[in-house]
Amino acid sequence: MSRFFPVNDLVKEPYSTILGYPKATKAQLHSRVKELKSIGIDEVSFEGPMMLNKICVLGKGYAGIVVMAKSGGKKVALKIRRTDSPRKDMFGETMLLEAANKVGVGPKLVSSSKNFLVMEFLAGKKIYDWISEIKGKGSTTKTKGVIKKVLSDCYKLDEVGLDHGELSNITKHVIVGKSITIIDFESASLERRVSNVTSASQAILIGSGLAKKVKRIYDLPPRQKIISVLREYKETRTKQSFDSVLKVLKLI
Repeated sequence: MSRFFPVNDLVKEPYSTILGYPKATKAQLHSRVKELKSIGIDEVSFEGPMMLNKICVLGKGYAGIVVMAKSGGKKVALKIRRTDSPRKDMFGETMLLEAANKVGVGPKLVSSSKNFLVMEFLAGKKIYDWISEIKGKGSTTKTKGVIKKVLSDCYKLDEVGLDHGELSNITKHVIVGKSITIIDFESASLERRVSNVTSASQAILIGSGLAKKVKRIYDLPPRQKIISVLREYKETRTKQSFDSVLKVLKLI
């Protein structure tokens, strides 16, 4: 059972070290608590797979810390802007997540402010852990289903010109639970050349620790065949060339 703390408690140690990570003044902490209340955050919980200053959190990036929170009694994921973040606010990431949401990709945006981003809470496992643990009857079908969903979402992002930017290290950026969701758009861009399908395919299927685990579950085509079809997709980026990728990977 998750234990939730009122947001007023976040100005006190040890929780203040998360609200104002890595360092904040008392004035900044009180200002952030006020800001949290203004966007409807009532309580925060400290649990998750990552430990930060002896406190559990859902995730940590170079721009923010993610914790579980409650808004109107509903669990949400709360991203807290780090005080040493190169980003001056969360508005850029908000806009990028909105762009992903428009094509049905990413955790649903709930609200945001200068220092916070509130998103749908996704229960599940990171893709690496999920694939590491899956076994038994139906594991091949389930694994193929997860990979196909990830690549299909990547194609949607490619179509709208939104490059995620971190999918070459996909192990941290896909949650597998009731849904299969690409997360963390803090490094995304609408300006760069997109490489979502190619980056994700290489990360899942070619020469990585994750690829080795996938190979144990189902027979992948030869590496050169995968590279060849990805190269064709990269050049044309059409629905037809994307379907060719799925066919070669035995996903359709």
